[in-house]
Amino acid sequence: MSKLDGFHDKDFLEQVTILNEIASSRDSSTLNGLMDLFENPTGDTGVDYMVVNTLNAVLGANEDAVIQGLHSQNLAFRTLCIRTAGEYTFPDAAEPLAEMAEDETDTDRLAEILAALAKIHPANGASIFRAFLGHDDPMIASLAMEMAGAYADSQAVIFLKAAVEATDATHSYDQCDITTWKAIDALATMATPEAIAFLAANVHHKNPTARRIITDALVRVGEPAIAHLESHYGQGDVDQRILACNIIGFIGSRKGADGLVQGFDKGYFTEPNVRYAAFEALGRIGTLKGLVCLVDGLMETDELILMAVVTGLERHAAPGILKTISDRIAEGGERSSRIAHAVIASRALRLFQELYKDETVGTALLVELKKSQDPEILSDFATRLEEIGTDRSKADAASLPKPKTATRKALAADDSKSMLALYRSILTDMGIEPLMAVNGQEAYAYVEAGEFADVVITDMNMPVMDGMELVGKLRGSLGYEDVPILMVTTESEGSQREMASKTGVTAFLTKPFKPADLKAKLIEMLGG
Repeated sequence: MSKLDGFHDKDFLEQVTILNEIASSRDSSTLNGLMDLFENPTGDTGVDYMVVNTLNAVLGANEDAVIQGLHSQNLAFRTLCIRTAGEYTFPDAAEPLAEMAEDETDTDRLAEILAALAKIHPANGASIFRAFLGHDDPMIASLAMEMAGAYADSQAVIFLKAAVEATDATHSYDQCDITTWKAIDALATMATPEAIAFLAANVHHKNPTARRIITDALVRVGEPAIAHLESHYGQGDVDQRILACNIIGFIGSRKGADGLVQGFDKGYFTEPNVRYAAFEALGRIGTLKGLVCLVDGLMETDELILMAVVTGLERHAAPGILKTISDRIAEGGERSSRIAHAVIASRALRLFQELYKDETVGTALLVELKKSQDPEILSDFATRLEEIGTDRSKADAASLPKPKTATRKALAADDSKSMLALYRSILTDMGIEPLMAVNGQEAYAYVEAGEFADVVITDMNMPVMDGMELVGKLRGSLGYEDVPILMVTTESEGSQREMASKTGVTAFLTKPFKPADLKAKLIEMLGG
């Protein structure tokens, strides 16, 4: 007698108990009974759902039954067998699935077949998926591209390149669909010299989302991408050189740091924005040669570049380098003040604690600290002075001013720590409370948490969520429809600004800029 005899006449609890027992035992003798229930449901949604799950479990222990079911005239059962073949990666199902894919005209069922084949990953799969690279359905084409990467299919590279180039064209750069994303990821997964060279050449893709995906892909590729990126130092335009430096900094390889130092030596980084990006990248990596180069950067007069230098030294400074910084500040004069201000504005607490040991240097740092209107900076340095624990440090902590209470808020998003430090310094000096974020997603989290900002400042190129996507989400959020948004960017192409304007950006400020430029722009946007 079968467990499923008289199933329709049993109460709910009995039905659930029976199905749970069958699912646990995966008893193949119940297959016919489950098939009958599958084709003649009880009408109770919960029970019928359990029947499908139980049938799937039993099929999972019966590969022959699944392969036979792939030819069933019952389309629902055939689809279930397709899914089960993929879920349990039945190797013998690959051939019939591949044959089905060739003839299938229903898009949804074709997607199911290919998804199952992707999980099974048959040895001859590259040619199967290659046939669908140009499919009209973007989900099917994107799956084919993903598998081209998984199989390292060299014959698919030409299709993948074409997909990336299509969204870089003048008439379509404002769109980045899933096929572009998957094509980039597939090329990065292959990581052949040809694929890496192509991604590096397209590092300044016209579409900002594609550009972010390429950046993330090259960071994942890692050290093999460095030589291809370094070619931009002497030959690329400003935007390409900036992005190349950024990516090499995120890769974090000693080889990349050596190339950056050589770039300085060869005079490739004279343009301020490129110079800033190169110093910031060196600061992320932290090799000995890189630190020596950063110390040379203490001679910089541009405030933002100097903050990038100090931020890098804060991460990695050794005793000998600390002595050099201390000597520079102790010299006095305008350069000494600039360095001391950069230490404070960058919130370089570890650097401060070491430099403070010299009383002359400590006094210079205190002069700059007392100019700050930032509550967090004043609080952090006061705490550090208390922790130092000397009579002098305790007296200095007590002498720090009380910051003014801010009446307005600004939301600022940038993946650069030194850039955020500069924003914070400028905003607090204007009596505006800063809400800081390292990418668009983190910035938008403030909005989701109920924060309201009177003005938004955002970079264009950021990981995770770029400035363009952030602006689009803000403009669709209650209360942010008309909030002024300032995009600060190094982008030199007018097409990028045009796209940003359409998305909802109010105004632009080009890096590099002086603090007075940002203050003037914010006053203008806030109406005084």
